Amino acid sequence: MHADDDDDDEAEAEAGPTTAGPAGDPALQSVRLDKWLWAARCFKTRGLASEACAAGHVKVGGVTAKAARSLKRGEEVTIKTGDGLRILEVLGLSERRGPAAVARTLYNDRSPPRPPSTEVPGMVTRDRGLGRPTKQERRDIRRLRGY
Repeated sequence: MHADDDDDDEAEAEAGPTTAGPAGDPALQSVRLDKWLWAARCFKTRGLASEACAAGHVKVGGVTAKAARSLKRGEEVTIKTGDGLRILEVLGLSERRGPAAVARTLYNDRSPPRPPSTEVPGMVTRDRGLGRPTKQERRDIRRLRGY
């Protein structure tokens, strides 16, 4: 072993880990809401997270929150999306976006289950305004309905 190798090992030990652990960064006491939403992969960009906060789609503890609000462990974040409502309990804090597996450790998802799809498999849908079905389309419709 060379003396140079020891110096490299000491420098790495002082720098600490390069990514947040499973529960986020334990040294952080609070983090901006928009940064956490981005790091937890709730939004693709931090800008989208800020826009959602400004539009009133994000609540913390039942109160509409601004993007700059400080978020702490144990708080409940509610996000209104096009798919429904997401209710997340904050377990860890991170200012950096990591892999999806690490991001899932930052929260406990307590969202209600999504309702089943009302669409019937095999059901033929037709766009409005296309006019009368052709002879072939009428035959297909009759065949599907079992006539």
